[in-house]
Amino acid sequence: MTSELERAMEGLITVFHNYSGKEGDKRKLSKKELKELLQTELGCFLETQKDTGTVDGIMQDLDENGDGEVDFKEYVVLVAALTVACNSFFWEDT
Repeated sequence: MTSELERAMEGLITVFHNYSGKEGDKRKLSKKELKELLQTELGCFLETQKDTGTVDGIMQDLDENGDGEVDFKEYVVLVAALTVACNSFFWEDT
């Protein structure tokens, strides 16, 4: 039986690979694939963003090596940053 954290990790991996490789390298997300992932998996987050360049900005911030794609490590940085932000927002010290 797997733990909750192990299932969460498996979910992160599965989500990445459900979107990666539709165009080109199966181990990376193109800008189009990243946009689809963000819109589908984080639609509520993007709904609040009125800036049409949000995906471009996220892509630029994540693409550490400048190859125009987001690899798994770069994707995990996004998920970790959003998780920290959500924790700060939803889990207030009382």
